[in-house]
Amino acid sequence: MTLREQIGQLFMMGFTGTSVSNDLASFMRAYTPGGVILFRRNLESVQQTVDLTNGLQKRSPASPLLIAIDQEGGRVSRLPAEFTIFPPCAQLGQCNSSELAYSAAATIAKELRAVGINMNMAPVLDVNSNPENPVIGDRAFGADPELVAELGQATIGGLQDNMVVACGKHFPGHGDTSTDSHKELPVVDAGVQRLRDTEFPPFQHAIRFGVASLMTAHVLYRVLDPDAPATLSPAVIQRLLREEFRYDGVVFTDDLEMHAIIDHDGIGEAAVRSFVAGCDVLLICKDQDRVQTAMEAMERAVRDGRITQERLEQSLARVARLKSRYLSPYKPVTISDARLVVGCRTHKMLLESWHKAYARVPAPKSLENSQPAAALDSPVTHV
Repeated sequence: MTLREQIGQLFMMGFTGTSVSNDLASFMRAYTPGGVILFRRNLESVQQTVDLTNGLQKRSPASPLLIAIDQEGGRVSRLPAEFTIFPPCAQLGQCNSSELAYSAAATIAKELRAVGINMNMAPVLDVNSNPENPVIGDRAFGADPELVAELGQATIGGLQDNMVVACGKHFPGHGDTSTDSHKELPVVDAGVQRLRDTEFPPFQHAIRFGVASLMTAHVLYRVLDPDAPATLSPAVIQRLLREEFRYDGVVFTDDLEMHAIIDHDGIGEAAVRSFVAGCDVLLICKDQDRVQTAMEAMERAVRDGRITQERLEQSLARVARLKSRYLSPYKPVTISDARLVVGCRTHKMLLESWHKAYARVPAPKSLENSQPAAALDSPVTHV
């Protein structure tokens, strides 16, 4: 691969539209992104989704694309109504059933794979410990780290056993923030022991049980790094996650267009800093010009020696390993197969059993923290 092709493998991009436009196809030929992320704006129906994912993969003949989505359930659901849409994770937490968590994730995975989506930006491994949190709330399984770890592990298993890449988020924990990283940079002043007791355990548990990828938080944890949010911090990504927690899976940034990052660094500098910090794949969810700017900044950083060849090859190897396990051998999906899976009777029956289980469990007030779906139309990732 050329340097530009190598750099492309380290990016996941979003786009507008419901088909592969000439402009998008041209961009993909020139910059060879390693992945794309889909939102509600991109998806209309089962047929259209199959056509879109097949069309995207045709534009990446050298290496199959990671095609991702945020399908957590509840208010963070991107799929059209034909699919089986589960309630928010907080309801699953109240049911406290690993079996139900696994089955729900397996159902989501089967429907995603049927339409050509091979990665889900889930589960949320944040502990919902702050009732004033404007962005996590019912997206979390609950306020108990052990419960979050257990149901997170079950969700990861349900996804990955059915060949969909799981992505635990948002490391090292977004549950104790009181501001929204989509809009500004949250700051957490908790001490190290609090982080080790509450925020870290679900991520450590997921790492032990083989989560394929993790996503960073655009949050400043003063005790870990007083100067940089986790996404841009070598202390958090390299020293804590890579060295102390011994994680060698793929690390994705949250969307670098979010105000917690873009208000402080240009997109090119943010991309380089996050990569230097230890992230592998840089996520830019909407603006194609920003994707180009960031890719070109990464190229310059390699040529200038700011990013070493050894560091570049580390991330390329992780991405290649992930794709080899979950995407190879690649074959297009078909609408006939998709219609047999999406929204099928078995899946609807599972959803009904979820509702019945939840109806028997009173909702604790601590989890009645829900935000309108309109506020979450970029990866909270992420959304």
